[in-house]
Amino acid sequence: MRAAAHINALSEKHAMLDKRINDEVHRPAPDDIILHELKREKLRLKDEIEKYKNL
Repeated sequence: MRAAAHINALSEKHAMLDKRINDEVHRPAPDDIILHELKREKLRLKDEIEKYKNL
């Protein structure tokens, strides 16, 4: 049960990062450094989610 709750929390953070990336992309002058960091964190979360799903 704890793993499911953790996966859910990570999924929410992943979705939040997706929204932040989308917001940044649609700004008049998107910051490539910020986009890179957000995408890296999103990928890290995705990997962690997959790790917990495979337990």
